Amino acid sequence: QVQLVESGGGSVQPGGSLRLSCAASGFTLDGYAIGWFRQAPGKEREGVSCRSSGDGMTYYADSVKGRFTISKDNAGNTMYLQMNNLKPEDTAVYYCAAVRPPAGAQPMCLMRAFSNWGQGTQVTVSS
Repeated sequence: QVQLVESGGGSVQPGGSLRLSCAASGFTLDGYAIGWFRQAPGKEREGVSCRSSGDGMTYYADSVKGRFTISKDNAGNTMYLQMNNLKPEDTAVYYCAAVRPPAGAQPMCLMRAFSNWGQGTQVTVSS
């Protein structure tokens, strides 16, 4: 069974840091484009950061550039989102996602482009 299982969410004060993890079960992330998305109450799910398969090119939403970093471990089983200098507006449920793109193509960092999803983990930034 193909699964993505997230961990690492929680509550933190503004300026703090969290690292989200997403473990792949039943498959390896090698050859998959990966991404992190978030959804705040009353808002649509948005792409926070994505990384293409192969060359590992990355995308970051303007709101998180310089603060968040997406990565994947060398074993290809776990992806991460390091979040630094967190702000109250970062409060949301965060989802990891993965998709095996067709040859020669890479997905945009959009919800509709990804087919495998984690269950979501809550991140709350508040003083």
